[in-house]
Amino acid sequence: MLRSLGITATRVAASGVLGAVRPPSSSLLFAATAGAAAPSRSLSIHEHLSHQLLREAGVSVPRGGVAFTPDEAVAVADELPGDDVVIKAQVLAGGRGLGLFENGLKGGVHIVFKNKLKDIASKMLGGILHTQQTPPGGLLVNRVMLAERLMLEKEVYFAVLMDRQYRGPVMVASSEGGVEIEKVAAETPDLIFKEPVDIREGVKREQVESLAAKLGFEGDALTQAADNMERIYEMFIAKDCTMVEINPMAKLTDGRVLAMDAKVNFDDNASFRQADIFGLEDKSQVDPREVEATKYDLNYIGLDGNVACLVNGAGLAMATMDQIALHGGEPANFLDVGGGATAEQIAAAFKIITSDKQVKVILVNIFGGIMQCNVVAEGILQGGEALRNEGIELPPVVVRLQGTNQEEGARLLNESDLGLIAINDLDKAAYKAATIARIAEEAELEGFKAKFTLQQ
Repeated sequence: MLRSLGITATRVAASGVLGAVRPPSSSLLFAATAGAAAPSRSLSIHEHLSHQLLREAGVSVPRGGVAFTPDEAVAVADELPGDDVVIKAQVLAGGRGLGLFENGLKGGVHIVFKNKLKDIASKMLGGILHTQQTPPGGLLVNRVMLAERLMLEKEVYFAVLMDRQYRGPVMVASSEGGVEIEKVAAETPDLIFKEPVDIREGVKREQVESLAAKLGFEGDALTQAADNMERIYEMFIAKDCTMVEINPMAKLTDGRVLAMDAKVNFDDNASFRQADIFGLEDKSQVDPREVEATKYDLNYIGLDGNVACLVNGAGLAMATMDQIALHGGEPANFLDVGGGATAEQIAAAFKIITSDKQVKVILVNIFGGIMQCNVVAEGILQGGEALRNEGIELPPVVVRLQGTNQEEGARLLNESDLGLIAINDLDKAAYKAATIARIAEEAELEGFKAKFTLQQ
């Protein structure tokens, strides 16, 4: 939706900026540019950790804390003023307020009196929360955030994100805070304000003051809002963020301006210099296949289809997925093994994609430049052999190898006894894979399991 604002849209799983484009079991973002764009990983952390980072950066946030047990929740709440507190289930998915727990509790965000808190915390902790952005199985709540209850007079939206159109950071704000930014963009686009920032010079005071004024802040509140915006931008740069979203930033009835709700994503390419932050990742919220893929430096994102893809290069991967869809198939994953993958990495990739029980066929599409086709072939054979040794049946594998050492790669595959289907033409390979998947699905619908044998 942000694309309608003249900004490169970033779809952030768990951020709620644009809603989910897939079950946000992990910290992914999809860069939706005018043309095709490849999925990329982006670390997302829990809200209470985002508040902690903002507080350390000098941004005004509500008082509160995190609890992992009901008793801890009560202890944290006792340190907060007032008779009631806000309790929020901590999951890496948006839409918590309208979510539903499997135990019947409605909503992942509650305002409760302290004498009722332990009961609500007991139902949240250890519970499975379902929202519009969680995976089909929901997400386990292993912690809750407690915050002081505050009376809000004015709510606005503020975010800093990297934007391709401006080739750098952009501040995005709206006077309509506390609601979905997509809805504001669609219904009242004139209430969205953009302020590009020269990354070499940094944000200027007049920029944040002008933005605060457009949002309706005046006097001391304007100064506070501008201070918060300035510090949020500085944190955005210092921590290698891809997005910092505050929704809402609010003026309280007592005149203070606070960042009430924060969602922060970080550039995975900066993990080497942001080790402390990347150590905060809650892997229980991430697809186990993605966790396993990162161990082998593979770029894996699980999808909902039944044709698994193993490709080198993000662009080729996207083209391969498009070709599968063209022939009526549905990709089961995005998997880019990169340009210099080893046979061990290819074998690991095979184990990861076959752990998805929806996969009916595997399509390998390799263009050998730096990557050598014979190395890919060795990895395929290692992966297939390892699965067979573990008693795991290998689904049909369609392989297209083109480029460096493709003859040697073809020889290795042809000499194997894994029943691999070698096709040089991508269109034909994608058609074959989609056809196999369709036959397998139709057989299952009739109560059968199709078994494919390669005719000699």
